[in-house]
Amino acid sequence: MASPHLTGCTPGPTPTLGRCVRHMLQGAVVARQWWPVAGRMKSSPVPRSRDIERQAGYLQPEHCAPPPPRLRPPGEMWFVRDGCGVACGLITWLLVLYAEFVVVFVMLLPARSVAYSLVNGALFNTLAFLALASHFRAMCTDPGAVPKGNATKEFIESLQLKPGQVVYKCPKCCSIKPERAHHCSVCKRCIRKMDHHCPWVNNCVGESNQKYFVLFTMYIALISFHALFMAALHFVFCFEEDWSKCSTFSPPSTVILLILLCFEGLLFLIFTAVMFGTQVHSICTDETGIEQLKKEEKTWVKKSRWMNMKMVFGHPFSIAWLSPFTTPDHGKADAYQYVV
Repeated sequence: MASPHLTGCTPGPTPTLGRCVRHMLQGAVVARQWWPVAGRMKSSPVPRSRDIERQAGYLQPEHCAPPPPRLRPPGEMWFVRDGCGVACGLITWLLVLYAEFVVVFVMLLPARSVAYSLVNGALFNTLAFLALASHFRAMCTDPGAVPKGNATKEFIESLQLKPGQVVYKCPKCCSIKPERAHHCSVCKRCIRKMDHHCPWVNNCVGESNQKYFVLFTMYIALISFHALFMAALHFVFCFEEDWSKCSTFSPPSTVILLILLCFEGLLFLIFTAVMFGTQVHSICTDETGIEQLKKEEKTWVKKSRWMNMKMVFGHPFSIAWLSPFTTPDHGKADAYQYVV
């Protein structure tokens, strides 16, 4: 049996555009993409939501140029050049620095109690530093990008496919697409275990940087709660005492700064606490946000919740789980499969 064209066009020297579109639409009803291996075809049912995403199977390897020379050295920092993401990232840092300014120069100085100012100042500054460090690591860590442009004959032959085995290809970045990988239109890459693209960290949340994103949401929630707690105490102190003695700023300026801090703290506390909870739930159930949204069938090996946590934060459990400066050791992680 002759194998069909993977471009979705019927055989012929000059297929028309209408013929191509018609065959692509006909191919959408196939429950699984086709890949010719030694003259045999294999198909198996998967959820309909994957049919549209994996139209990549209709690309011929001949149409994929060899991958371009690596412009980014192996040790160079990952950074997504997206204007909206860069702006959101800068806003995040400015808001944290604003909270730092109000906490230190409005509420803790002048110190009504040296011990109170030292303890709360050290705690808030430590949490703020860890939050910014986690944000930087989440933003500048490769989330798990699939090599771009590797859907070539040479690479496919190197997989040593057996009869009946299936691989997927992405038509946008022309790469072989492993299971649980999704294409990000902002990063312009396929990302392994992509959860979502977050503009606040100007990056995708994926297999390799999810730990840092979870730590970022956790530390932001903690400093937001801490700032709200100190602001409430400061309001009580200023009402009981003379407003001119509770801050180096004028009373109107002090009130405005504190109100803005409370608004920022409450907003970020709710947002990051909810995001932290959803991320932990996603990790424990081993199902990304995209997989939950598309209701994709779980074809991967099921693990315990504790093992799923260690797969993200590292083996074994240690204080390093809370550090944005340590790269998680995935231990006996499953090999990344291109063939299904």
